[in-house]
Amino acid sequence: MPLALLALAISAFGIGTTEFVMMGLLPNVADDLGTSVPTAGYLVSAYALGVVIGAPLLTALGSRVPRKRMLVLLMAVFTVGNLASALAPGYGTLVAGRVLAGLPHGAFFGVGAVVAARLVAEGRQARAVATMFLGLTVANIVGVPAATLLGQHLGWRATFLVVTAIGLVAMGALALLVPKLPLEHQGGLGHELRALGNRQVLLGLLTAVFGFAGVFAVYSYLASMMTEVTGFAETSVTVVLALFGIGMTLGALVAGPLTDRALRPTLYGSLTALALVLVAFHFTVHNKWAALVTVVVLGAVGFMTTTPLQMLVMAKARHAPTLASASNHSAFNLANAGGAWLGGVAIAAGWGWTSPTLVGAALAAVGLAIAAIAGLLDRGPGEPRVIAGAPAGASPVERLVGERAP
Repeated sequence: MPLALLALAISAFGIGTTEFVMMGLLPNVADDLGTSVPTAGYLVSAYALGVVIGAPLLTALGSRVPRKRMLVLLMAVFTVGNLASALAPGYGTLVAGRVLAGLPHGAFFGVGAVVAARLVAEGRQARAVATMFLGLTVANIVGVPAATLLGQHLGWRATFLVVTAIGLVAMGALALLVPKLPLEHQGGLGHELRALGNRQVLLGLLTAVFGFAGVFAVYSYLASMMTEVTGFAETSVTVVLALFGIGMTLGALVAGPLTDRALRPTLYGSLTALALVLVAFHFTVHNKWAALVTVVVLGAVGFMTTTPLQMLVMAKARHAPTLASASNHSAFNLANAGGAWLGGVAIAAGWGWTSPTLVGAALAAVGLAIAAIAGLLDRGPGEPRVIAGAPAGASPVERLVGERAP
């Protein structure tokens, strides 16, 4: 494994920690700031909306910046945002800090995915991207539970100070380990935007919005569900979050090789499994052991969707993959915001703490339907297909789309 992938994974670890830790800290933040848990849940949406705004904006502004420098600059913005969150005097300023911390998220993973794919041999691009995403999954095993525990004992502000330190370490790792890659010829912002207009790219982004919203409709309120319904003590929430992270890691490890072999079947299978597991969770949440097993499986099938969707939009964008790759993370975090909002609406409507599971299952089913429609349209004569093989000597993008670039 190239050491540059380690630097990308460390950065992803920091990003994943600050993105997901708010779910475990919602009760603490709500108590400290004198608001309700559903209202505090909008802090999850604030970060996600920062990603949605920042991914296309910062990617466009940095289109002429060398990849390595761009990664370091994006991580610097992330670090400042977390410091602002730690020092926020009230709810409004904390919302602003969360938006700022989220701004570089999509652009970082968009640029990082392209860099990761360029660092490895042909036929291993999905595994390289999945390796970077392992930082997100490890964050849920170690970073989020540890940061949640820290926040419960020393206050949620201490959590964001620690994430600030992680951001500084990540900046150093990127500066030391990522090689200087030549800035390939690009057709400008108009060229990138035209790539986003590809029908398959748009359908891939829509699949991410609806499919992954099913995960966040539940995960945003997992801590409260475990304490209010399952009967776990607040101190046990860190264990539950770690189990979710273990599931995510297993999903990422499996998704890379499967995506390299069969992209669309991996996507269909993961979305189908996600919808079924969310329905099952509606019932298993009432039993401690069954709930814990379901949390692991939910993390696995939920995160299995990320790698095939990432590779799909990069392949279909063809010669302008960076903005499409970054926009995919806008889609994921629009799913984050929408899922958290819809889950909160269901709870606030008096449907109970378990209602987000059924909301999530419905969203995952919609994502599966969109993916299936995209797959059927991809068989048409006007669309290049995503296939496992390509002629010897083909470029990474050619291998993904299965045909020679003009």
